[in-house]
Amino acid sequence: MNLTPDSKVIIQGFGEFISASHIAQMKAYGTNLVAGVQPGCGGQELYDLPVFDLVEEVVGQFGNIDTTIICVHPYQVLDAALEAIASHISQIIIISAGVPPLDMVELLRKAEACETLVVGPNSPGIIVPGKILLGTQPSEFYTPGVVGIVSRSSTLTYEVARELTQAGLGQSISVSIGSDAIVGSSFLQWLQILDEDDTTEAIVLVGQPGGGSEEAAARYIAEAIDKPVIAYIAGREAPPGKTWRQTGTLATVVGRPPNFGTAQSKITAFEAAEVPVAERPSLIPQLLRKALP
Repeated sequence: MNLTPDSKVIIQGFGEFISASHIAQMKAYGTNLVAGVQPGCGGQELYDLPVFDLVEEVVGQFGNIDTTIICVHPYQVLDAALEAIASHISQIIIISAGVPPLDMVELLRKAEACETLVVGPNSPGIIVPGKILLGTQPSEFYTPGVVGIVSRSSTLTYEVARELTQAGLGQSISVSIGSDAIVGSSFLQWLQILDEDDTTEAIVLVGQPGGGSEEAAARYIAEAIDKPVIAYIAGREAPPGKTWRQTGTLATVVGRPPNFGTAQSKITAFEAAEVPVAERPSLIPQLLRKALP
């Protein structure tokens, strides 16, 4: 990963998923936004960024690009991401929500073959507090420190960061992996990244009902993660058989246990892995202080 203030970043699309204030916030934070890409608008300037018709034109003028932030219509995400991969951009953040699942399957096959990191869809992106903001996360909730955050949610990510900041616990990296039906990088990948990150001393994992990614993460933590992990699972009171729209549960799968995807199933998995689970976000700092060396 290249997540430094020198990283060259572009935006593909200026649609409903990103606003002028988001772009201004990234620039004010020191993110090296070099250009935007909007077919048909080449040669113009939007939000104080030069605009190009194609990603390859940006690369031709500015050299290799480290990260692209994709904000196009969900049905255009696949084409935009494949264009970025063809231009050797190694990190893709998809802010857009509602990307067709089969498009994501095709994208992830290509991304894996090209060793491209994909975050999202339906993600507010990544922030390295004090260094770089990639996406729409509200930077005012963050402060530099040693706690890594990986989350499926958007707003819960900010809420947890705010609780940590108010408690005097800064953050090293915060990422929302996204909550569409199929997303790019997983809890497992980010747990490994944070476990190997020199600035991270502890990890907070934020989950929610739907799917089985938290259960897989709990097993992986028990088997492979050395740093302390604190979990928080939202939706404890969600009615059985119901799922949150943004969790992207595709369908009920025959043969799954009745409690599959429920908050309780995820809490049980973390408890079995001896991962402390906070009952509410405000209790996360207390559990972290016990876990930190």
